[in-house]
Amino acid sequence: MAVRASRAWPLVRPVYALVSPLVDLRSLAYGLKTRGGPEVASMPRARDRGDPPVCGEARRDGRAGGERVGDFVLYRIVGNDLWPRHRVGQSRENVAWILEHEPELAGCEKRWVVNRIVDSGEEEAILRLLEDAGRPYVHIPFRWDEYRAVDWDVFGVPAEYAPGTRGFQQLSELMQGRVLMRLYRHKNNYVMNNNGARNAALRDGRGRAEWVLPWDGNCFVTREAWDEIVAGVRARPERPYHIVPMARITGNEDLLRAGFRPEAKEEPQVLFHRDAREEFDEGFFYGRRPKVELLWRLGVKGPWDDWPREPWDLDFPEFAAEAGCYNECGWVARLFSGRKEQEVSKGAAAFHNRGRARVDAIEAMLRRADELAFDPALNPQDLCVVKQAKLASDGAAPSVRDALVKCASEALKRGPFSVVDKTTRPPSGDVHDYWHPAPYYWPHPLRIPGLPYVARDGERVPGTRLYEPESDRYDRTRVQRLFDDGLVLALAQEVTGDERYGQHAARLVRRWFLNEDTAMNPHLEYAQVMRGHNRNRGASAGIIEFKDLYYFLDGMRLLLRNGALTDTDRTGLENWLGQYLEWLRSSPQGIGERASENNHGTYYDLQVASIAAFLGEWRLVRETLRDSRSRILAQFAPDGRLPNELARTTTAHYECFTIQGWIHLARLAESVGEDLWSFEGPEGQGLRRGMEWLLQHMGKPWPYQQIDAFDEERFCPILLAYREKYGEPPVDLDATPTANEVKPVFFPHDGIPPFWQYTLQWDA
Repeated sequence: MAVRASRAWPLVRPVYALVSPLVDLRSLAYGLKTRGGPEVASMPRARDRGDPPVCGEARRDGRAGGERVGDFVLYRIVGNDLWPRHRVGQSRENVAWILEHEPELAGCEKRWVVNRIVDSGEEEAILRLLEDAGRPYVHIPFRWDEYRAVDWDVFGVPAEYAPGTRGFQQLSELMQGRVLMRLYRHKNNYVMNNNGARNAALRDGRGRAEWVLPWDGNCFVTREAWDEIVAGVRARPERPYHIVPMARITGNEDLLRAGFRPEAKEEPQVLFHRDAREEFDEGFFYGRRPKVELLWRLGVKGPWDDWPREPWDLDFPEFAAEAGCYNECGWVARLFSGRKEQEVSKGAAAFHNRGRARVDAIEAMLRRADELAFDPALNPQDLCVVKQAKLASDGAAPSVRDALVKCASEALKRGPFSVVDKTTRPPSGDVHDYWHPAPYYWPHPLRIPGLPYVARDGERVPGTRLYEPESDRYDRTRVQRLFDDGLVLALAQEVTGDERYGQHAARLVRRWFLNEDTAMNPHLEYAQVMRGHNRNRGASAGIIEFKDLYYFLDGMRLLLRNGALTDTDRTGLENWLGQYLEWLRSSPQGIGERASENNHGTYYDLQVASIAAFLGEWRLVRETLRDSRSRILAQFAPDGRLPNELARTTTAHYECFTIQGWIHLARLAESVGEDLWSFEGPEGQGLRRGMEWLLQHMGKPWPYQQIDAFDEERFCPILLAYREKYGEPPVDLDATPTANEVKPVFFPHDGIPPFWQYTLQWDA
């Protein structure tokens, strides 16, 4: 069979070195209660199904117990090396050792399955070994186009345990790894193809022999072990399944000693009659009981009956029709993995070590595969939400362009801005720290000790309203001017060619981010501070004050493209953003904001994804968008409502504001080849249904609490985004304006970018 290299994997070995610090071989108490997570002791076990049925007297195909046994065909399935579970090159070394040392087995043909090996060099070396030895094989190639089409198993993780949630944070490190493994399930099943390859061997073997052994690539059979297996099969030939216990070996040379008989007590291999009805369930993935699932179905008793089903695990199967119809016989050796601490130990340490190493190895493998599969044409400087085509001279109506030039001319008269310009100092005393008090927390009128503040949802403390004179005391107004003017000036230069706009925008960037005397420290430690609370640190919710960074970064891309910002500026800006991104992902405020279950979580994802895209951190972009899908399941009700936003006092505002955040995130996702527009949960939860629910209220009295005035024109950008992606919404609407007939600039709290028309592909 011809070997075709799919794609080289030149960085595989450096990646092993990079992920090695992730491996923590400390004992992780499997079966103990996690840090506030699910109670393991109360989780269901396979044993809860009761005893398996007893195999009936009816013989397979009418065969009698003493019938002559036919030939055997043994398949070894060779797949990817998984460091740190295995040594690099371990699979190839196992093949070579078996070919050199395993004896011929009477009545048995030996065949191989070369199973989706990503590293084309290793694959070619293994195929060469088999061909030189004259051994037949089935080749299942790895294909990048197929892998790119494989999606996440978002639905398999309960929303309360999705990465970043409070539930996820309470899990042990090992369980967090298992949650990630479930998200990677479909990708795992493609790359590792564990049960898929077993079934390929089983189906190929049924036409070749009476008995089929679809076994792991590291299985070694001594002549004595084979004699025991054959004797067991001949003793019970009417049984369609024979269970062969496995022994872990720490020295392969021991297998060459005559009479060597290790204790075989590990998870067994399965031997099938060609008429056996059952196959391996290809939904079960490597590292999470893929073979055990068949043992459960067949009623094979073992320690796996006491393994708990965690909330993100696949369900236990029902007993099969042939449950109980098996025989146990012989033994097989598992060649040394190269990691002694994972093979033998006192107590259960080796078992835990193997489990942890397996989780780390699979995650590292699949992350690397994702990196290599990602579109190499992606460029960090490609626009994420602004549409390049709309920036052409005929891309927007003259009225919109005229308004843009007018706004840009006004922006020329403002700034440049800096955090050092505020008239009060943050709690840290460092004027370079961004600082703003919590807007809805008022001093308690009774000054009760320990309760210095009282929350008034929707009512802003003086000085926290944008553009009011007192707001000069803090930084919120300045950063909004920075974001808005930065985008407007960059758009104006692109549309008009007037370099004055770009030059002034560049001054804004340098004074806020780059000049040592005026630059903001790259964190939001003092955003939305409640004095006397949390050591005068800011709240997680303060991170939303940078919610508009995503469109500002599109402006920066235009400035870099047009030369207003230099390569030196780019380096400095990337350095600042990299430090801020690290703070977003590791600080208590950032961790808390990521776990937020309302609009704050959506706008957190938007910030992280937009910065990661600007920096070319594509893995983080993908993982953020993956978790945004889980966030959709948690935020949206099946009918499209956002229950957490309807619990507020300004519900019309928060419904529109949150939907806008999802629209921006979906546009960013689209720019990197991901699709949030069409994502739907099992009950229909998704952006489309959320937009439809909201738009049914357009032009009608709002039926929920809204204590502030509400700009009903805010429905228009949502309607026009809907039309662009889905067509006419299934709601009754009167005549509605086109994009060019709607005002181009909304109030910043509305979550609509200035000159949002440039984010539409066309004018609906």
